[in-house]
Amino acid sequence: MKNQKQKNGLPTRQQIIDFISNSDTPAGKREIARAFGLHAQDKIALKALLKDMSDEGLIDSAPGRAFHKMGGLPKVTVLRISDIEGDTVWAVPERWEAEGIPVPRLRVRERGGKGSALGVGDRILARTEEAGKGWIAHPMKKLAKGEELMLGVLREEGGKLWLQGVEKKERRDFLVSDAGGAEPGDLVLAEKAGRPPRITAKVTQILGDPFAPRSFSLIAIHKHGIPNVFSEELLAEAAKVAKQGLGEREDLRHLPIVAIDPADARDHDDAVWAEATEGGWNAIVAIADVSFYVRPGSELDREARRRGNSVYFPDRVVPMLPEVLSADVCSLKEGVDRAALACHMQIGKHGELKRWRFSRAVVRLIGNVAYEDAQAITDKSDAPLLDPGLRRGTERYDAIAAALKPLWDCWGALTKARAKREPLDLDLPERRIVLDEKGRILSVAPRERLDAHKLIEDYMIAANVAAAKALEAKKAPVMYRIHEPPAREKLVALKEYLKTLDVEFALGQVIQPKTFNHILKRVGESDFRDDVMQQVLRTQTQAYYGPANAGHFGLALGSYAHFTSPIRRYSDLVVHRALVAAYALGPGGVLEDQASMERTGTSISQLERRAMEAERDTIDRYVAAYLASHVGEVVEARITGVQPFGFFATVEGVGGDGLVPARALGTEYFRYDEAGQRLVGDESGDEFKLGQRLQLRLAEANPVSGALRFELPDGKGSAGRGAHGRGPKRVIKHRGRPANIRHQGRKR
Repeated sequence: MKNQKQKNGLPTRQQIIDFISNSDTPAGKREIARAFGLHAQDKIALKALLKDMSDEGLIDSAPGRAFHKMGGLPKVTVLRISDIEGDTVWAVPERWEAEGIPVPRLRVRERGGKGSALGVGDRILARTEEAGKGWIAHPMKKLAKGEELMLGVLREEGGKLWLQGVEKKERRDFLVSDAGGAEPGDLVLAEKAGRPPRITAKVTQILGDPFAPRSFSLIAIHKHGIPNVFSEELLAEAAKVAKQGLGEREDLRHLPIVAIDPADARDHDDAVWAEATEGGWNAIVAIADVSFYVRPGSELDREARRRGNSVYFPDRVVPMLPEVLSADVCSLKEGVDRAALACHMQIGKHGELKRWRFSRAVVRLIGNVAYEDAQAITDKSDAPLLDPGLRRGTERYDAIAAALKPLWDCWGALTKARAKREPLDLDLPERRIVLDEKGRILSVAPRERLDAHKLIEDYMIAANVAAAKALEAKKAPVMYRIHEPPAREKLVALKEYLKTLDVEFALGQVIQPKTFNHILKRVGESDFRDDVMQQVLRTQTQAYYGPANAGHFGLALGSYAHFTSPIRRYSDLVVHRALVAAYALGPGGVLEDQASMERTGTSISQLERRAMEAERDTIDRYVAAYLASHVGEVVEARITGVQPFGFFATVEGVGGDGLVPARALGTEYFRYDEAGQRLVGDESGDEFKLGQRLQLRLAEANPVSGALRFELPDGKGSAGRGAHGRGPKRVIKHRGRPANIRHQGRKR
């Protein structure tokens, strides 16, 4: 086989990838050496090259030390039967460690009857074949019985135990063949095995009481496969690197830098400082220098990349980095020296970003201040402060107040720049779960949005823009945060919806963020404003990470990267390393190539979506738990979605979507009007439409699945508020309560 080699005699990375991808048999080190005619003295260098390629995420090793392309499958591997759909048998790899890449689903080709005898949970040794955009498995032999884990709650019926899945879409329960000591009501992990319709469950792990508050996040962790335990070896590595000195740095300890965060923040990525100048302001955004501690290729780096981000629940955080780093050494805290990567900015009178530079610095914060306290100090409010150590008239209070004043003044200019570019302005409240010290739910309420939140957000956006532009100036690779303009089909759907409200929306114009802002201005404070905002939100594409810049549509920015949260986002760590390398700021820097950046971007984008789904699921479970004691009562609700099979509604001021099935609307046939997003009764003309406020009876609230179900309170004719003069006996309305424990908010 003739192949052009590198000057050192070794094949190139791409040549190795091409060889193992096209090889008909498993390709290990020996096969690669033979294919490229390597001699004995080359094999040590080849081993090192293969290790580098594995560390870089280019290849992975299969059992037997054969290699395969990362994101692909070994030529021969162990698979587990996951589904049987009619005559089609589907399998997934038993071992899959390609970070952030979806687990492939293989169609099992039944040769010699080997596929037809398989059941869900069976394990097979199979030869894999890539066919078009999919994979085919050729069974070689059946292996010992495997497992398919399912998260659920045990219930007893007819003298037997049944496993009820925690997912909303799980429609059936499974007979428990072995409870393993678990009792009815326990939350368990169980193996699913057998063939439909005789699939049974064997309990493998008892997780406890599913209705205990801390179980809601635990369910999400298990359901979404979120890694939540660090190995002893990794913790030891973190403890070791945490003890290293700060190295050579620019000394910024004389500046009154402050961090403004949620009152219950577990980690502190960022801190800010500003001073007035003749032409505007000097500002510094100091960010935790995680790249100094988490070096490329280390076990800490691999684990951070595998996790992709921290995941925030009302009762806990699953961190991307061990707590000795995330909550201690990397966290910017008051009164202690901390390593930071500082973004120095010159900001003009109208908020324009005029100049920037980056330095590795040592900082010593004068305060970690809660958003509420920063707002109260700036407003000179007499309201009680959350921080008991922040007393008016003290030296500490006066120092923090003095530091906040120029920050607010500079932010006034940044708001002018924001107003000029007109980013997308959707005022959609975030739900806040308020817990007591034991994790019990006190209330569910919209999160208050203060000027202090907006101030920090605008400083972070300015630093993110500076980071992207600084790397572009060096022609260095950038991990952009990309938000593309809406797709035409979504714009058409929005136009049809707005037409039902007599709101004009022309498709021929150039669509910009301000286009949607102008729609909201025309809507004003009408009853359907919230619903228009939701529809505009659904029109937007999902933001993602990647090295090919397409701008950030929502923020109306041409170049945008995430730089300000490296403790909790791997994307920011990638940007930090690029800045360190491009500007020769010391150890820990690296410039990735385009292909590597694309793989990393795909991975962390998918992991971000996983975290968002887990957080959303957990909030739904908390809301369902909060409402569970009100089952049977009537609630103030608003329709949030309409489908041919019924409509979805949410409890006003609380949240949580629940279904009102069409069959619950009585015997009358309701016609689905897709453009108008409504159901219309053929005989009565009664309608249920998107955004409509009405009273519904809460029929079910399942904290384990997070599912809600509603019914009409008085049967036919009760679509409107107080229809036919019949009011409900009791109506639940949202009752706001002061909060001292909150779900941690996050910055853009």
